[in-house]
Amino acid sequence: MGELFSLLKNGNKPSLAAAFVNTFLGIIKGAAFFFTGNVAMFAEMMHSFGDAANQFFVYIGSALSKKAPTPKFPNGYGRVVNLVCLGAVLIVAILSYETIKEGWHHFMHPATESHGIFIALGVLSIGVILEGFVLHKAAKEVLHEVGVEKVGIKAIPQSVQYLNRAKPATKLVWMEDLVATSGNVLAFAAIVIAYFTGFYRLEGLVSIIIGIMMFYVVGRVFLDNARGAIGETDEEMMIHIGNLVMEDRHVSDIARIEVIKEGEFLHVEVVAETDKSLSLDYLDDVRDHLVELILAQKGVTKVTLSFDEEDGITQWKHEPTE
Repeated sequence: MGELFSLLKNGNKPSLAAAFVNTFLGIIKGAAFFFTGNVAMFAEMMHSFGDAANQFFVYIGSALSKKAPTPKFPNGYGRVVNLVCLGAVLIVAILSYETIKEGWHHFMHPATESHGIFIALGVLSIGVILEGFVLHKAAKEVLHEVGVEKVGIKAIPQSVQYLNRAKPATKLVWMEDLVATSGNVLAFAAIVIAYFTGFYRLEGLVSIIIGIMMFYVVGRVFLDNARGAIGETDEEMMIHIGNLVMEDRHVSDIARIEVIKEGEFLHVEVVAETDKSLSLDYLDDVRDHLVELILAQKGVTKVTLSFDEEDGITQWKHEPTE
């Protein structure tokens, strides 16, 4: 039990914060839907509860992925977070379908008047503020993970260009809360327009749009984590680490290099070519230095490095890094 609590303390914090925020929003949106019968509120309620369940799962998965390797699982548990994300998106997919179905029903059979408009607008305003806060927190976490600091209010737009380099859990929270914030704004606009124009089909249409946006998140998250669960190469870090190894005067070439994403971590395997006249004792010291250097790179937790005699054929060319 003590180990479990220790792991949970290291879980992805933005996903935990987002889970609590969305649980609260789901409750108040559900209450608003009960009193108003507004389909846009129903869509937002389903969205919030779906995100909350998703983000709780992701938090737990990100925590468990940090469990230390064991003899039975020598590569560790890093890919657990990818598997949990894959399971979590199924919940969002089901709720997306229900949201679209309910929206279509209300589009074909619209309400004739709007009830409790100020309740609905008040709840959605709270949603915009809280979801925007979580989105900003997730954006700052994205930038922190890639080494960009002190961004202030520009965190959200600045984080877009670094999103693909973020950890799976952080990326999922960022995407879900971007859609959630946008959904709150769309629902707010739909209710106001419907109230003043009498075009109540718009509320059903917005519900469909929100459901489609949820499906987009499902697709993106599924593809990203399916690659991670299989074992995806980190191309950028592979080039960076390859260049670092080649800077050592004892290394003449790299015969093979792999940098595999294991959830939030990176496992590196390198076969470097060197002068065959160097002694094994000397090369052992070189190896220790290079392993220490590679382990100092962000996210790297495991390194396997071996030497082969140079064959006179250059395979590694210096690659530019960003």
